[in-house]
Amino acid sequence: MARQLGARRAIRLVRAALLLTCAVAASASTPTPATAQSRGAFFDLFAVPATMARRREATDKLAASLNATLQQTKNSGTWGVIVVSLTSGDTLFGHNADRQLLPASTMKLYTTALALDRFGANGRFETEVLRTGTLRPDGTLDGDLVLRGAGDPTLGGLPVNDAITSPMSVLARGVADAGIKRVSGALIGDASGFDDGKVPDGWRKRYLHASYAARVSALSFNENKIVVLVRPDGKRATVSFRPAVSGIDLSNQVKIVAGSRSARIRFTQDSVAGSIRISGWIGSRSATRDYTLVVENPELFAVGALKAALAAEGITVGGPIRIGQPRDSAVPVASLSSPTLDRIIGQMNGESNNHFAELLFRNASRSADASGSAESANSMLGRFLVDKVRVAADAVFAADGSGLSTLDRVTPRSMVQLLSYARHAPWGSVLEESLPVAGTTETLHRRMRRTAAVGNLHAKTGTTNDVASLGGYVTASNGEDLAFSLIYNGSNRWLARDAIDRIGVTLATFSR
Repeated sequence: MARQLGARRAIRLVRAALLLTCAVAASASTPTPATAQSRGAFFDLFAVPATMARRREATDKLAASLNATLQQTKNSGTWGVIVVSLTSGDTLFGHNADRQLLPASTMKLYTTALALDRFGANGRFETEVLRTGTLRPDGTLDGDLVLRGAGDPTLGGLPVNDAITSPMSVLARGVADAGIKRVSGALIGDASGFDDGKVPDGWRKRYLHASYAARVSALSFNENKIVVLVRPDGKRATVSFRPAVSGIDLSNQVKIVAGSRSARIRFTQDSVAGSIRISGWIGSRSATRDYTLVVENPELFAVGALKAALAAEGITVGGPIRIGQPRDSAVPVASLSSPTLDRIIGQMNGESNNHFAELLFRNASRSADASGSAESANSMLGRFLVDKVRVAADAVFAADGSGLSTLDRVTPRSMVQLLSYARHAPWGSVLEESLPVAGTTETLHRRMRRTAAVGNLHAKTGTTNDVASLGGYVTASNGEDLAFSLIYNGSNRWLARDAIDRIGVTLATFSR
């Protein structure tokens, strides 16, 4: 011990002597280049430890600040948080970083990466119309028309070629251009691209009538929602659909109440047959009422929309509409490509569109030999994360692609690892540009306003009754690029969301 103390004392004496020497040199006239160089080299010996100490102190203050923020909700739930500097590679803060938690819509970050890795930013999905049988010279098709879905989430949802044109009108025009004037057989909806699971595991029953929980199908149209218009028409009520559909079994039992301006309408759907029963009443003096309906049988509605578009082109269909696959070899007649994947992802993450996420998730696992499914997509996601992102094998479980399932689990560390990987991936800019911006766009446009995070923090939000989460990027005030994952599971999501916003601002103002 005495020898160690003596050695330390000797080092201190040498440092003091050197400091004195430098002080004397500093008081001299303009130094020579050699003197300045030696002086700079000397001070570098002390500048590096001093800089490291300041950085460590700043990082410790950040950790204390974030801990204090998390403590405000400690009795109402569980936090998982990690902040990493992408510039230097070190972890600035971690709390339950390897704990599996419900992600809510931050799950869409994983779906985004999986889809982009599989298809690339320019990937598209092609919906086709095919025919079976023989086409006569007079334009009569002795066979069926088949509408085959390819999991395009935008069919009816995004403009076609930047023009406001109904996609079914485009397909119907293609059928007409192929010389078809009459179809003797049926109009068939082919949704075999995905398995039959229209409701992902872990979706709560109370979600299923909400527009954010539409059914999942490879043949989806208008996000599997339709507007039902009900208006009084003399002594009866008239019912119509927007977009227009034809061939759907509709039972209209709406009554007219004389003199009333009100209405009370109820809907019942047969999930197998696709039929709709409308009951209740509407006042004779009521304006037209519109109701958004989540359709139980998306394929029939898609085919019904094509049938209405064919009729507008003067093409008649003699047979019924139904779901299935062509019995015989089918010949392509018309097709419609989706917008590119970067545009689809921009809309999905911007508005946190669950329907888009579910279709992209299954599409990523679809192949010529196998239908897409949530189960196979989860397996593919796991392989992608382990093999390419180097995430722990048990860090992520995806029962769906949107984050609505109560069975989903991710660790905050896996999210930051994914964000870090994306920075160097060829599609990374697409993911980052798709994220809402604090105080500026989409789901973050009202958050962190009038702070250093505005226009700076780019992140995916996540919110359910039990979850508040945020994952993305922010630039600190010293220019460091940070990736972060903030996940709260508990009963006070509004207080947690406020904490998340304060953490976002803290990261934007961080410097060391």
